[in-house]
Amino acid sequence: MNLAKWRDLGRMGYAEAWDLQRAVAESVLDGTEPDTLLLVEHPAVLTLGANFHEENLRLTREDYAARGISVIRTDRGGDVTYHGPGQLVAYPIFDLGRHGRDLHQWMRQLEEVVLVTLAGYGIEGRRFAPHTGAWVRDEKIAAIGVKIRRWVSLHGLALNCESSAAAFDLIVPCGIRHYGVTSLTQQLGRPVTVDEARPAVIESFRQVFGIEWA
Repeated sequence: MNLAKWRDLGRMGYAEAWDLQRAVAESVLDGTEPDTLLLVEHPAVLTLGANFHEENLRLTREDYAARGISVIRTDRGGDVTYHGPGQLVAYPIFDLGRHGRDLHQWMRQLEEVVLVTLAGYGIEGRRFAPHTGAWVRDEKIAAIGVKIRRWVSLHGLALNCESSAAAFDLIVPCGIRHYGVTSLTQQLGRPVTVDEARPAVIESFRQVFGIEWA
């Protein structure tokens, strides 16, 4: 069984967390750190992936700035994604050499982490090919976008806990039109905080990847 560790970063800006991801990835790559799961809640930010299309921004960058929402280009796959308060973001900085060295399998495993978490809440989640992520019926509850560098993973998944649905109306989430976005709070009809969801997500990573937390 592979040893891994997790770190709760609390509330941290996207750029700062991205710098930390890259530093941790170097340590995982050179073997000085085990697989590491970073858990964080970001202030409001839009991240633009490698497949970003400008038409998926519904407002101008000036309009977003006026609303206190940053817009940042990033090197993950996918289109535009929103991160903000009430959303738990998980960055597994893992050496895929220990986990099958298969990008397709890696994406499906990240989806499985969310599906296992949802099942623990009594929510029936599903995959919705060809759209990467986790869904409840026709609404997306978790977005996934990654980058693999020398078989070490960067970026990860974002699970909507108490996320404001109005924030997602400001973009075309992940470039997918005609489908909605949901959250644990909406599905359960009660507040589900990031603090509540965090242990469930940590346990789901342990189960799906067969790891032991150091």
